[in-house]
Amino acid sequence: MDSNIEDTDMASKSSSTTAHPYKDPDDGRQRFLLELEFVQCLANPAYIHYLAQNRYFEDEAFIGYLKYLQYWQKPENIKFIMFPHCLFFLELLQNANFRNAMAYPASKELAHRQQYFFWKNYRNNRLKHIVPRPLPEPVAPPPSSPLQPMPASSAASTPSIPIPQMQVVQPGSIPPKVDIRSSTTDRRKRKKEG
Repeated sequence: MDSNIEDTDMASKSSSTTAHPYKDPDDGRQRFLLELEFVQCLANPAYIHYLAQNRYFEDEAFIGYLKYLQYWQKPENIKFIMFPHCLFFLELLQNANFRNAMAYPASKELAHRQQYFFWKNYRNNRLKHIVPRPLPEPVAPPPSSPLQPMPASSAASTPSIPIPQMQVVQPGSIPPKVDIRSSTTDRRKRKKEG
């Protein structure tokens, strides 16, 4: 009878351990932070080169881990990413050709250079697509004769654009000379004369 009690105790213990084989003490926060840190390290081409040089990309388990990490591209997780290039490189690392190419220093330098140029021009390129451009103003057709005035209704709807005043030069006359030299050249002349 004692053996039956021990068997039932062992059975209840084994069933409780199979239901919850491992309980994470911090509810996955530590794993979350470690995976976040690793994914963000992928934004550095030198780190990817290091992984390729040390043959991490030849390990099938590591390739599977890179596939698993693609969950960071979901909107609920992407808000934690501080370096968005890491997601771009994570996507590229799914390709075996890219993984093999990153073993060479020239590929690392090329990736780093392209990343630099992207950062250098990112704001300006982004503003081209974000900031709305004003619509071009409609151009009224020229009047058929210079003596005919424009109708009042079209003149009121057309916005006034300031036209710079131009100097009119009569044929046969000499236009006035414009001196664009700075005052520093005048001082040099005065030193030579004096």
